[in-house]
Amino acid sequence: GLDDHVLAPHGAITARIGIYRNNVMASLTGVLAAAFPVVQRIVGEAFFADLCRRFIAAHPPGRPQLSMYGAPFATFISVDPRLAELPYLADTARLEWARGEAYFAADAAALDPAALTRILPQHLGALRLALHPALRLVRSAYPIARIWRVNQPDVADVPAVDMGTAENVLISRPSMRVIVREIGAGDAAFIAALEAGATFGEAVDLAQ
Repeated sequence: GLDDHVLAPHGAITARIGIYRNNVMASLTGVLAAAFPVVQRIVGEAFFADLCRRFIAAHPPGRPQLSMYGAPFATFISVDPRLAELPYLADTARLEWARGEAYFAADAAALDPAALTRILPQHLGALRLALHPALRLVRSAYPIARIWRVNQPDVADVPAVDMGTAENVLISRPSMRVIVREIGAGDAAFIAALEAGATFGEAVDLAQ
């Protein structure tokens, strides 16, 4: 075409567009690899690169904030038929994305538990609490916290994990360090209820 013969200061426009496209693809793949290192380790670099290529084509960046690029990645994984034998992978990606969200979340003062003691017991049930901006809850039918831990860079030999164990994971950021920890079903129900706007009393009932 005409573009093949139109010269720019550093070569043909078509060639330069191709270089730009490849640079963008490599850059976005790097962003996704940084956000989902455990997913990359589980599926392997070559498969992950192809997964990223497909994802980027389907979900190009909508804004120039690369720290927020990759939000639909877990959903994208969940519907990929090639990953049907890894049903835990999408929730593992959700955990990794939640860690990134927690890291970049706004700062806010944590609730002083002593403040609750100053509320009259008859008023406590109607209280509505807001979650800290850096708090994230991920509930899964799979042991995603264990999968995440055994796939860290310092783990050379990945042990077998019982995939029949469900886990609820709470992600927080005390002292600017992101922490991943498992919590019980009751605690998860309590936090999920508060997140959905329930009162303190309603959340306690669901937790029980």
